[in-house]
Amino acid sequence: MKRHASLRSVAMLQRRRVMRLGLGAAALLLAACNLNKPNFSSVDVTGADYAKGFALSDHNGQQRQLSDFAGKVVVMFFGYTQCPDVCPATMIELAEVKKLLGADGARLQALFVTLDPERDTPELLQAYMVNFDPMFLALRPTLEQLPLLAKDFKIYYKKVAGKSSDSYYTIDHSAGSYIFDTKGQLRLFTRYGSGAPVLAADIAQLLK
Repeated sequence: MKRHASLRSVAMLQRRRVMRLGLGAAALLLAACNLNKPNFSSVDVTGADYAKGFALSDHNGQQRQLSDFAGKVVVMFFGYTQCPDVCPATMIELAEVKKLLGADGARLQALFVTLDPERDTPELLQAYMVNFDPMFLALRPTLEQLPLLAKDFKIYYKKVAGKSSDSYYTIDHSAGSYIFDTKGQLRLFTRYGSGAPVLAADIAQLLK
């Protein structure tokens, strides 16, 4: 009887040892995964069920979709050319990001999506993009496409009347940007004013 009890004790000790070894291996595996996981400054939205794609005309009249930019990191910003501050500041920042990336800057594609297709003609959008980088593209949804696109990308925008009858309207809108990886998957949301060095570091990780 004592012998059977002793054997059971040994078996239990062996099982506990195997369990400890298994838990230890799992912990090591988890630690390794965490070491390999990118540490982004921007908001990580990997796996989000929105902003999955688009089919829009660019300022050259060419139909564009995310797959056109395979192999590049795409930064997508919504704004309008008459915007006095946020929009030009964001595009200037993206131009600086491209420079900071060095040779990898050629693998960055900035997309400016107008929220004001009534005033933002293809010609005006083309001239606007040249101010920042000739390789940046503007996308121009139709008036019918715009509400659905904004809803899909969770973009807020609202036309605000001018203070007088002869003044132009403005558009209140979301100020962040979406970032897609080289496979066209939504990965990050970056808030306005994050700074070019911070954004360049995040994009550099996606380009690895």
